[in-house]
Amino acid sequence: MVVVATPEELEEAQTDLRGETVVGLDTETRPAFRKGENHLPCLVQVATARAVYLFQLRRTETHPVLADLLAETRITKAGISPKDDLRALKQVFAFTEQNILDLGTVARSGGLGQTGARNLAGILLGFRIPKGTKTSNWAAPQLSPVQITYAATDAWACRELYLKFQGLGVLA
Repeated sequence: MVVVATPEELEEAQTDLRGETVVGLDTETRPAFRKGENHLPCLVQVATARAVYLFQLRRTETHPVLADLLAETRITKAGISPKDDLRALKQVFAFTEQNILDLGTVARSGGLGQTGARNLAGILLGFRIPKGTKTSNWAAPQLSPVQITYAATDAWACRELYLKFQGLGVLA
């Protein structure tokens, strides 16, 4: 798990991402506790075969790297309901997404009744993702170890679910 905080870590992440054909993708947004209150995404998590990179969106130098990744046709970006994440992310920086795969749609078309990351991980990967940290402050300048682990697990699970679906032959 790498919280991308230095130019060297950003370069390392970019190099790793360029070598992938599939990544797990997720975002985290500060929770809203009042009706009508909304927040923009604070964190983008991307899982490769080698690492999970956490990009804090307050670090604007990460935006071009993420925009390039999201536009790359050669790399499949696998996530759960990525359409909602991408719509919100476009309010933070501009990009044109290509080759995005909704794992919930794949699960539905494969006959699974569950479409969420937590339940799919339980069914297909043999573990359940704890959701307790979901409502923590993702805009914090320093993420806690628990937040880092939670965020990384979500992206990692998306990549693993893609690979599991591929192995089961349910990807088109």
